[in-house]
Amino acid sequence: MPLPSISGVARLIADPELRFTQGGNQVASVRLAFNSRRRNEQTGEWEDGDTFFVRGSVWRQMAENVAESLQKGDEVIVTGELRTESWEKDGQKYERPALMIRTIGPNLAFATASPQKATQGSQDRRGQAQQPQQRAPQDDPWNTATPARPGGGYQGRGEEPPF
Repeated sequence: MPLPSISGVARLIADPELRFTQGGNQVASVRLAFNSRRRNEQTGEWEDGDTFFVRGSVWRQMAENVAESLQKGDEVIVTGELRTESWEKDGQKYERPALMIRTIGPNLAFATASPQKATQGSQDRRGQAQQPQQRAPQDDPWNTATPARPGGGYQGRGEEPPF
């Protein structure tokens, strides 16, 4: 039976903590707070409802991306699977909910972002090497990554796009 999935808007309550396993894999710990806000109809004020705190884990290249891109206080959109972390300390057994994060990013309603593709040697979230990015053909009018071409193109020239 699959683990329960969660998808929602949360706030980082601490900066992501990047670590490396003994095998050299990157892992970032992300502490999140999901809370419900509702408007009190009588007072017209916003009120905080229940809050669900959870520690999430992000692996491999995405862990480095999260550590470089997000910080305490950021509102994020996140998806993942809930699971239970268990450990023993001083003879006592402890458990807490944990989130295996599959996707996470800033909520663009309250922030801006400048996405950049991962470098060629990076791995996807399953640890498999990503294929090198293919270059767009030189005559592709949508390719804004190539310099403007004589007799065509509109990049950086203030010209209208060719459509």
